Amino acid sequence: MASIAKDPNGRKRLTWIDHKGDRQTVHLGKMNLPDAREVKTKVENIQSAMISGRAYDNATAEWIAEIPDSLAEKFVTKGLIEPPEPRDTTLKSTLEPFLADYLQRRIDVKAVTKEIYGHCIRNLTGHFGGNCELSTINAGNAEDFKMHLISIGLAKPTIHKRLQNARMFFHSAVKRKLIAENPFADVKHTPTMDPGRQYFVTHQEIAQLLAVCDPTWRTIVSLSRFGGLRCPSEVLSLRWQDVNFDTERILVLSPKTEHLPGKSSRVMPMFPELKTILSEAFDLAPEGAEYVVGGNYRKVSNTPKGWRNINMRTPLIRLIERAGLTPWPRLFHNLRASRQTELTRKYPVHVVAAWLGNTPKTAEKHYLQVTDADFQQATESGTESGTQNHDMAQKAAQHTHAYARTDSPEATQPLDGLHGYANRCEPRPEGANPQSGRGGIRTFAKNPGEYGYRPTRQREMQRTF
Repeated sequence: MASIAKDPNGRKRLTWIDHKGDRQTVHLGKMNLPDAREVKTKVENIQSAMISGRAYDNATAEWIAEIPDSLAEKFVTKGLIEPPEPRDTTLKSTLEPFLADYLQRRIDVKAVTKEIYGHCIRNLTGHFGGNCELSTINAGNAEDFKMHLISIGLAKPTIHKRLQNARMFFHSAVKRKLIAENPFADVKHTPTMDPGRQYFVTHQEIAQLLAVCDPTWRTIVSLSRFGGLRCPSEVLSLRWQDVNFDTERILVLSPKTEHLPGKSSRVMPMFPELKTILSEAFDLAPEGAEYVVGGNYRKVSNTPKGWRNINMRTPLIRLIERAGLTPWPRLFHNLRASRQTELTRKYPVHVVAAWLGNTPKTAEKHYLQVTDADFQQATESGTESGTQNHDMAQKAAQHTHAYARTDSPEATQPLDGLHGYANRCEPRPEGANPQSGRGGIRTFAKNPGEYGYRPTRQREMQRTF
């Protein structure tokens, strides 16, 4: 843990114990306390990443890239950060050189993430032109860029992500004082999920699909549908040493979330649907096999630059059509979403989210679906809740009927004939509780009209408990 010390004239000093156990000190100079605390937090994040061997989170990496050179040199001297690579700083105020420079500085992200950034960079340079001055792009131009993304037919979540990346790029330009304000600050697009792209894959459909699959694809489909694993990264990362048939638990390595603290792996049950498939795959696996899914898929997708999407959709579509089914949208995502939906019916949402490696909020937003089975369950009269509700309604009806039937003929007499009914009530037995009314008849008022009660019928003046 780092600590802040105050020196005379408003100067601050930061001290910490590095990963080697040595005490380090950096003089921050004149700095207000909130800024000094931000530096302290970022230094702690850097220390934590160094000890655990993981990459910095995005916020910390951006902060390192934006700190003044004087402070960066102090951190380099203390071994806290690596010295920055020499870069050509000419023409950084134009769009294409600035974005290329930004991409080079992001040493904290994986190659596949840089590819995603590259899609947005391609859109920006294609729309504005690579030689466009950053300072000439205003909020109106940014709104036009959003309309451009809509016009080329991108999905809403994709547009949302591209605008988010553009906002991040120009935020860096603001911090480097290349522009005065971020033109994309208020340009956003709601990533509404298209209900038409949601599809619940039933057990019957999976049974038809598995019947036409070879052993490798039976394993891939089962891990995606019954295990809820992300495909290809988690499915192709599953090792036999992580599958424990004795404890019926599976350790799932998650390349997608490994940069997050405590999210590099998770443990999930070996669901009954998986046990048979995995047992079959184990019997068929060659001697000394390391990974559950063999073949060339892992070698193609797990490159030295990180995981890449490979064309697993085409063979899966062929298998689906061979099974006599119609390919559903978002093939692998809906396999995972179907599993999360049906598990959430049986287990608390936070438990299922822990098993599948996401959060309840993410599950509700992107995975959970309303299925035909939900409507069927709600309308079945034989369910326990339906039976209880039916019984309660029946008892209420019987009570109302009995209440009306036991009214005496005297209750229909005019009001003048009812005076004194309360006084003619039989006295309570000795020891009866006047509040509960047990052992006799409870009287609301001794005299007609007392406490604002107006005598109408005998049943309104007294109640038998």
